Amino acid sequence: MRRLRSQVRSFDPGVRLLMVNQFGINLGFYMLMPYLADHLAHGLGLAAWAVGLVLGVRNLSQQGMFWLGGTLADRIGYKPMILTGCVLRTAAFALLAFADTLPALIIASAATGFAGALFNPAVRAYLADGAGERRVEAFACFNVFYQAGILLGPLAGLALLTFDFRMVCAVSAVIFAALAIVQTRALPARRPAPDLQRTSGWRGIAADWRTIGRNRPFVLFSAAMAGSYLLVFQTYLALPLQARALFGDGNGTAMGVVFAVSALVAVAGQLRLTNWARNRLDPPKAIAIGLAVMGAAFLPLLPGPHQSAHGFAAVLGLAGLVVCAALLAAGSVLLYPFEMDTLVRLSGERLVATYYGAYSTVGGIAVAGGNLAVGALFDLAVSAHTPWLPWTALTALGLACAAALTGLHRTGHLRPVPAAAPAPVAT
Repeated sequence: MRRLRSQVRSFDPGVRLLMVNQFGINLGFYMLMPYLADHLAHGLGLAAWAVGLVLGVRNLSQQGMFWLGGTLADRIGYKPMILTGCVLRTAAFALLAFADTLPALIIASAATGFAGALFNPAVRAYLADGAGERRVEAFACFNVFYQAGILLGPLAGLALLTFDFRMVCAVSAVIFAALAIVQTRALPARRPAPDLQRTSGWRGIAADWRTIGRNRPFVLFSAAMAGSYLLVFQTYLALPLQARALFGDGNGTAMGVVFAVSALVAVAGQLRLTNWARNRLDPPKAIAIGLAVMGAAFLPLLPGPHQSAHGFAAVLGLAGLVVCAALLAAGSVLLYPFEMDTLVRLSGERLVATYYGAYSTVGGIAVAGGNLAVGALFDLAVSAHTPWLPWTALTALGLACAAALTGLHRTGHLRPVPAAAPAPVAT
């Protein structure tokens, strides 16, 4: 904790504020979202398809719109997008407190996701710009605050649920409103350096995206890293499925332990792992090792029974889940600061928010498509009596991503291309 305080204080006020802001964002978000499905299904009595629709709209409106949020941040400025996102999420969570019809719930859910698409690329671009050459260190500190919010949010939400779900929504909305007020007053304005050759309007935006599409190192890096987002998401898909297979209706306690271990490993290990990697590894090697660790995280689940477990078998099953979650978190925090720094380098420090938005959109597409495949593998594993199948596939994915990244680095395909502004387009 002392090391964290010392490092955070060494950054300028805007960067420090965004770190605390991210803790508040995740605190407010994760005190509500883990309990939304239960509220929809049991509190409001929605059918399962309607619950899936509401949750799917939220994910699509965020993951699918990151590209737009990043583009707007580079065009309008980072601070306006951060503030707009916080205000929009305030309104969305307030609406969730009172919405009891499917159209209102869909609107609130879409607004919640779109708010994240607005402020996420802007926050990361602001942080990268404000930290300068200390980007790796800044993103390591940032991730500690990020994970601390994930750790404490569900606990706060569980305590507020002793009142009712509306109380959870109200407190979440108040948190985002407070963040908007504080940042309006205290966050210094920051935007990319003006580009005299940049064209305004939709033609300019199209030119920016053509520039990104032609950036071969960025495209290859995004493709190699897409699997990492799918692996991280298995904390919310594959591990709960395995917990239910092992413990039935008692899976909630097991997953509570899993989530807590995951967040604690990230909070306690981030700075240590980052400092270790900076002293011993170059960034591509650190990222590749992180990917390999994430793939290997699923190996402890290979021998576990995919059926109801009791006694010693239950202890082994829970141990496998905990080790898997811990290794997933360790691999993720190892690669994260170097991943964010690499994106800035590959962008040529131009259109940084747009690059972050494009990269997040690729990750979102990978998660959406990959989760369908993982779900199909679980169904196949049950019908074919091959419980090892999904874990083997996920391990292979992590190792394949690590091998792809290593190959791109060794062949020179991850060298940043010289930044070139797009030619002006007549309007």
